[in-house]
Amino acid sequence: MTSHTNLMKIHPILKIINKSLIKLPSPSNISFWWNFGSLLGLMLMIQLISGLFLSMHYTAHVNMSFDSINHIYRNINYGWLIRSIHMNGASFFFICMYIHIGRNIYYESFMNKYTWFVGIIIFLISMMTAFLGYVLPWGQMSFWGATVITNLLSAIPYSGTDMVQWIWGGFAINNATLNRFFSLHFLMPFVISALTLIHLIFLHEKGSNNPLCLNSNLDKIPFHPYYTFKDILGFIVLFNMLLFICIFNPFMLNDCDNFIMANPMSTPVHIQPEWYFLFAYAILRSIPNKLGGVIALLMSICILFILPFTFFKLLKGNQFFFFNKILFWYFCVMFFLLTWIGTQPVEQPFILVSQIISISYFLYFLINPLTNLYWNNLIHH
Repeated sequence: MTSHTNLMKIHPILKIINKSLIKLPSPSNISFWWNFGSLLGLMLMIQLISGLFLSMHYTAHVNMSFDSINHIYRNINYGWLIRSIHMNGASFFFICMYIHIGRNIYYESFMNKYTWFVGIIIFLISMMTAFLGYVLPWGQMSFWGATVITNLLSAIPYSGTDMVQWIWGGFAINNATLNRFFSLHFLMPFVISALTLIHLIFLHEKGSNNPLCLNSNLDKIPFHPYYTFKDILGFIVLFNMLLFICIFNPFMLNDCDNFIMANPMSTPVHIQPEWYFLFAYAILRSIPNKLGGVIALLMSICILFILPFTFFKLLKGNQFFFFNKILFWYFCVMFFLLTWIGTQPVEQPFILVSQIISISYFLYFLINPLTNLYWNNLIHH
């Protein structure tokens, strides 16, 4: 009787799973580029679980956090593996994120507005969460990276300095700063999980886009077994790649300065964030004015919000228009060049090059709508 009652309670949940995953009508022609949404879900779960285990042994104190990371590596059973998975998992999360956003821009899936807007908010919060996590090991690059990024708020007129000191919890980065960064870094992934659920609700309301950009309901197949097995294959490949890096070269994507304990009296020669922030950091540095740099930094991501409003094409999909294809790959090249220029010192000729590339990055969002209007005129005539 009890088991029957429990089944009756679970039944509505099973119905939701059945409707939203098993029998979900999905386009029959979606390619492996559509796998990265589910891979992001996998990476988020890996980060949540590995982060939870790390938090059990981490000490959020300026005098002990660096040693607690050392303790996790040396004294905890498989601590080295959990920390490596969490550290490199962040890089894999952003690789999947950038490919996912790139695919959406290429196939113009951003016309599903609410799904797109929630996705960009997830991207912004993920960047903030990753930055907070980067500070926690309390190495040299962690400390000085936090100092540089939090100091950007001082560019806000009138209240900037007060805001910086409020975030710091004092007149410089101290123990209070590290404590609140740890608390926020622990909580934010749950906010991301909730937003991911909203993202999926909006997506399932209209359904996934496809390479032909057709909204027809005639050519749909159930999500299971066709895409569940495809996603499982993606999970296996991605997890094996992550494990390979964690076992054979765990510090490949890390900064060597972070092996030195934070020292406020010694500044590293070249302060730079993790590789996945370098494109935005390069845009920030390319502008001599501090406030202008902060605005450009925010705009480098927030400009993605305008894409649905600057879409004028009669026919969706970059793959059908040769010049739009060129523009998309031009945008990708600008992104990679900005990532590279972010690793270079702030001196000539890198300053001039970063300014040219930054302008080119933003030009994409102006040239693309103009190209769309041109194609419309051709179709009409």
